[in-house]
Amino acid sequence: MFTGIVTDVGTIRAIEQRGDTRMVIATAYPVERVEIGASIACSGVCLTVVDKGRDADGTAWFAVDASAETMNCTNLAACKPGKAINLERPLRVGDELGGHIVSGHVDGMARVAAIRPEGDSIRYTFEPPRDLLRYIAPKGSITVEGVSLTVNEVEDDVFGVNLIPHTWDVTTLGELAPGRLVNLEIDMLARYLARWRETA
Repeated sequence: MFTGIVTDVGTIRAIEQRGDTRMVIATAYPVERVEIGASIACSGVCLTVVDKGRDADGTAWFAVDASAETMNCTNLAACKPGKAINLERPLRVGDELGGHIVSGHVDGMARVAAIRPEGDSIRYTFEPPRDLLRYIAPKGSITVEGVSLTVNEVEDDVFGVNLIPHTWDVTTLGELAPGRLVNLEIDMLARYLARWRETA
């Protein structure tokens, strides 16, 4: 489980096709403390560490394998070496829950519809898949590229969020442009509530 609070922005060093897709990601994490088999959220996608190391120059890295299903359902298929990627290690018992409960299971991809300044913040508008719209509510939580955000409004087939300068500085969201696809995870509480209403 994660919280949607990004703790590092890594860089994809290499991508290799070997049955599954292996991605090697440079990181500031102390990889000596990262266990093989541990989970790390990579742009909102929960992936398993299968290898790790530290180069002679001190650069730390870890490797993950992404299945064909993961590549088909997320924007990882569009990633290339050199791309920055949001990272988050899993929540530990006793950690501060600064965002909201996030599973790292991407529900779909949303298109960036518009970006515009709004005061000191940046207003982003996203167009999600229509079957996910019913789970998105004003003042509810949403995860975009692994970042926990608060929904400002839902209108027709889009929803909007505001990005404060801090979030812009410590995540990859500042690199987005209209038309780009982002990984989206809806609030699991909204999903279970909707399911309960359907079966009640």
